[in-house]
Amino acid sequence: MMNIGLDLMGGDLAPKEAVLGALAYFQEFADSHLVLIGNEDACKEYLSSLDSYSGRYTFVHAPQVIEMNEHPTKALKEKQQSSIAMGFGMLKAGKIDAFLSAGNTGAMLVGAMYTVAPIEGVLRPTIASLVPREDEGYNLLLDVGANADCKPEHLNQFAVLGALYAEYVLGIKQPEVGLLNLGEEEGKGNILCQATYPLLKENTAINFIGNIEGRDIFGERARVAVCEGFTGNIVLKMAESVYDLFKKRDKIHDPLLERFNYEQYGGVPILGINAPVMIGHGISNAIAFKAMIRSAEKVISTGLIDAMKKHFQVVKEA
Repeated sequence: MMNIGLDLMGGDLAPKEAVLGALAYFQEFADSHLVLIGNEDACKEYLSSLDSYSGRYTFVHAPQVIEMNEHPTKALKEKQQSSIAMGFGMLKAGKIDAFLSAGNTGAMLVGAMYTVAPIEGVLRPTIASLVPREDEGYNLLLDVGANADCKPEHLNQFAVLGALYAEYVLGIKQPEVGLLNLGEEEGKGNILCQATYPLLKENTAINFIGNIEGRDIFGERARVAVCEGFTGNIVLKMAESVYDLFKKRDKIHDPLLERFNYEQYGGVPILGINAPVMIGHGISNAIAFKAMIRSAEKVISTGLIDAMKKHFQVVKEA
């Protein structure tokens, strides 16, 4: 059975929605044991809802909390007894198989980099996000915020990490990889895109199809869209705002539109590190937490991390 660590203190609606997310998971699934990490005083009024599932989880008291506005590195260093720091410590020690939080994104990235550490050979871990596509499946967009400034070799590795995720988690063999650009022709774009294109073209580990444009992100042309985190984050936030805009109007009810709802997949993975880590939206509710747990289970069960380690070991030895 998998052991999944869940930060109960992360997010604007914590700890209530995190606990209710665990409850929703227990009511529907039975694949994992949850390690719930949080401040006992803050959580105790909600934990009673889990009484019927006492054998399905372990509660770990974390007296400190890293707030959303705190400096990530400083907070992790000074708050060793926080839910995020303790979660990463347990992940590094092998006490849990994955760690999930909707808390301070910067702290999650710092913990992933310096506690769990990148896979040997990975220059920079990346955050990837699922985006709905017209044929009812999902595409993958990366990076969506971890790396605002990148070099061509970083984007080249993002392409590999994204392709492996698409293959192992989404079940897509030889997923098409496109470089997000302002035109399809080779030679288009800024200096970063122009320098990245030949690296992707020569990379035999991916199925590179060339440049793609913004209109292709939700289409069927490329399963993996690669860009630096500045562009990716803007695209992701704009997609979320389109969903919010139309839901407020309450006039459109469409299955495709519903798949723009972040609750459907819960969180985004940090790819390129030695263990599964998922980051949830700051406004995550119970549905999103449940989905995040399920996403983590899939990353673990498919052997994605081992596949990434194997790839970069082969590259190192080549």
